[in-house]
Amino acid sequence: MAEKQTILTLEGLKKLEQKLDYLKSVRRREVAERIKQAIEFGDISENSEYEDAKNEQAFIEGEILTLEKTLRNAQVIDEGEISTDVVTIGATVLLKDLEFSDELEYTIVGSAEADPAEFKISNESPVGSAILGQKVGSIVEVNVPAGILKYEILDIKR
Repeated sequence: MAEKQTILTLEGLKKLEQKLDYLKSVRRREVAERIKQAIEFGDISENSEYEDAKNEQAFIEGEILTLEKTLRNAQVIDEGEISTDVVTIGATVLLKDLEFSDELEYTIVGSAEADPAEFKISNESPVGSAILGQKVGSIVEVNVPAGILKYEILDIKR
């Protein structure tokens, strides 16, 4: 079965590479040191520090494997190919909430780098998928658990 491609911006690729490097070079050593100290306490069969450190080690190794798989299957979006005619992944979109007249600006990214706190929404999210392929001036309806939201696309930028 083919592995799913992960769509990333260049910025997202760099962040994931930095996180992977940090986990491999810093966190692995820290946890190995915790395990070593816990073993020095003696009997590891009833040693909660040892168990905790081993669990953390397993979590970090799992995260490293996930990041390596993500990076191996990454498709990086070329900023030069981001269209301002229609909404594409990598574009920054200015939306107007037609119910409350609020203006919202989101960058459409792949799910691996989505971060609503930074106004980066996934192309797979309800809003992201509804506005993909739309043009400036389009009115889109987004089905969300709370009902239907209506947005007008005011601008598309790189």
